[in-house]
Amino acid sequence: MWQLYQFPLCPFSRKVRLLLGEKGVAYELRRENPWEGRDELYAMNPAGRTPVLRNAERGITLVDSRAICEYFEETVEKSPMIVGTAASRAEIRRMVALFDENFFGDVTAPLLQERMKKRLFMRAPPDSRLLREAMRLANEHLDYMDYLIDNRPWLAGAQMSLADLAAAAQVSVADYLGGIDWSGHESTRGWYSVFKSRPSFRPLLSERMDVIQPPKHYADVNA
Repeated sequence: MWQLYQFPLCPFSRKVRLLLGEKGVAYELRRENPWEGRDELYAMNPAGRTPVLRNAERGITLVDSRAICEYFEETVEKSPMIVGTAASRAEIRRMVALFDENFFGDVTAPLLQERMKKRLFMRAPPDSRLLREAMRLANEHLDYMDYLIDNRPWLAGAQMSLADLAAAAQVSVADYLGGIDWSGHESTRGWYSVFKSRPSFRPLLSERMDVIQPPKHYADVNA
């Protein structure tokens, strides 16, 4: 069986978990705190980052969320997530990159730094200026998502794709950390509520960090 080495608030681990859930691929979770720098993690992934997906029986170790997702797109026919014409597939990959790189850099990474890492490991208060900037940029990203959802059934086109999984993974971590102001974003809020109702997403909503609790609306599929 596959073992997924992941951290609960790693958005890239969440993206992989969503894909595996949609495709019906069985796996076991292995908690991995990247900041601990375990030799075992570096042996599997020299970059020292999650997620890492390993199948010891088959002698396969996969690293990097995009590479992992592409692997299962090529090997599991159920619920394809990169589909359509060449132009459609390019748009899906563009949107995945937007959320993996821009949304993460603008919103998720600063929130993780200020509201998780500083609290748990640095014993320091968050920088309110950086938090305000992350929330401002989150609002801009949600504006763009509103525009897309108002003009397409899903973020990258006519059907749910890897772009939606990548977006939901990032948004869910930011929402857990209290970095999303949903007011004025009814289109994206509706899209996200649909995601929160999916069987692949429900396990993510039930998980909690030991000392960091999400807002009350976080696990409410109607919120």
